[in-house]
Amino acid sequence: MPATDSVSEDITTDEFLGGQLRIRQPRRGYRAGIDPVMLAAGVPARPGDSVLDLGCGVGVAALCLGRRVPDLRLAGLELQPAYADLARRNGAENALDFEVIEGDLSDLPKALRERRFDHVIANPPYFDRTASTRASEPGRETAMGENTPLTTWVKQAARRCVPGGYVSLIHRADRLPELLSEASRHLGSIEVLPLIPRKGRDARLVLVRARKGGRAAFRLHDGWVIHEGEAHPGDRENYTTATACILRLGEALPFPG
Repeated sequence: MPATDSVSEDITTDEFLGGQLRIRQPRRGYRAGIDPVMLAAGVPARPGDSVLDLGCGVGVAALCLGRRVPDLRLAGLELQPAYADLARRNGAENALDFEVIEGDLSDLPKALRERRFDHVIANPPYFDRTASTRASEPGRETAMGENTPLTTWVKQAARRCVPGGYVSLIHRADRLPELLSEASRHLGSIEVLPLIPRKGRDARLVLVRARKGGRAAFRLHDGWVIHEGEAHPGDRENYTTATACILRLGEALPFPG
C-alpha cells in the first residue's frame, strides 16, 4: 500500500505518563492507546543506548521510553509522512532528541540499512486483512491493517539490532505462533509476557522480547494483569496499581527474573 498523507488537520494534544509527555495525534486517524506505552515500559534500555522504533507513528513508544531512560539515542521509521511530521514535532515539543526517517519497512532507506541499534522496538499492525475488514480512515488502516507481513517486521528488526542487543514487540496473542516461528530464525533468548485484561480472562496481547545471538532457553512468563476485578465497574479507570504506575508515572514493566 502506498504511503498516505491523509492525517486530518484536526489534531488533539493528549497527555501520556501522567502528563510527562504531551503528544499531538490526529483526532480521526490512528490514535495511540496503552499498547505503545506498555511496549516502551518493557524495554530493558540503559542510559546511552540507541533505539529504533519501526513504524513509530506519532512517536509514543519511543518518546515514552526516552522519558523513562535518560540520554537515549532515539530513531524512528514511519511510512506515512504526516505521522512522521507529528512524531518529529512531538519529540521537539517534549525536549527529546528523536530522529524520524520516512520510509517503507520492506525497502529500508539507506540511512537505516547502514546502522545497527542496541534496541529495536515495534508495534506492528495487528490485523491480517485477508481475514478482517479494512478501516475506513486511511491513516488508521495503514497503522492497523497488515500489508507488510509480520515475518518481515521480525526479520528487519533482527537485522537492525546489534549482536547482544534486544528486539521488543507487542502484538495480538493469536499471532504468537507466527511471531515465535520467525523470531526463532533470527533471534535467541526469547521471552513472552502475556498481557491479560482481567484475572481469569485470556491474554489478548503479548510482549515478546528476544536477543540477537541469545542462547537462553525460551521463557513463557506468568501473565501481567491490566485491570482490577472481574468486570469493568463503570465509567472510570480501574487499572491494577502496577499498571497505573506504568501508565501514569512512567515506571518500567519488569519481566520476571
